[in-house]
Amino acid sequence: MIKQMNIAIEGPIGVGKTELAKMLSRTFDGRLILEPHEENPFLEKFYKQPQRYAFQTQIHFLFERYRLVEQFKQQDLFHKVTISDFIYEKDRIFAYINLTDPELVLYEKIWDLVIREPVKFDLVIYLNARIDVLISRIKKRNRPYEKDISIGYLERLIKAYNEFFYRWENSPLLVVHTSEIDFVKYPEDYEKLVENIRQMKGGRQDFIPSAR
Repeated sequence: MIKQMNIAIEGPIGVGKTELAKMLSRTFDGRLILEPHEENPFLEKFYKQPQRYAFQTQIHFLFERYRLVEQFKQQDLFHKVTISDFIYEKDRIFAYINLTDPELVLYEKIWDLVIREPVKFDLVIYLNARIDVLISRIKKRNRPYEKDISIGYLERLIKAYNEFFYRWENSPLLVVHTSEIDFVKYPEDYEKLVENIRQMKGGRQDFIPSAR
């Protein structure tokens, strides 16, 4: 039996956060909390004109993530495990690569007003992948608002994520190198990941699939 847990999955655009969150929620019979990216009215405009729409996009995401994070604080009598495809701290990753200095000053003031009682996760799973893999996955899922994402933006995002999680100390961290992983095609990889999650005690671990 697994104890009461809050598990979050993070990583750059296209890495497979949402699909893995859905799979784990079925495995652990968990409550699932997902980011509704399609509901951000500025996102498609941001990818076309990032300098013009970065601040609006960021603030909308900040309030949406806060609203979703509040769900973690509500007890769920029917599920021991809650799984999300984001952590609220990820908001700052995007803010610091997209906003100008004056916008960041205002953003930080809003952050301090909104984020008063952070959620403590029992485990964060960080998914990473090579940029060519991310591009392939983004094209495959074919979301209209992602067609204007630039390679340069993805490169900056990957670097920012790696630096962020290199310093991560807020919870146990499981780093999953997904470039050669297909959890649907190779269920043995998924089963090993689940076993890793069940046995995770703390600290930082890396999950790398077996050679094929």
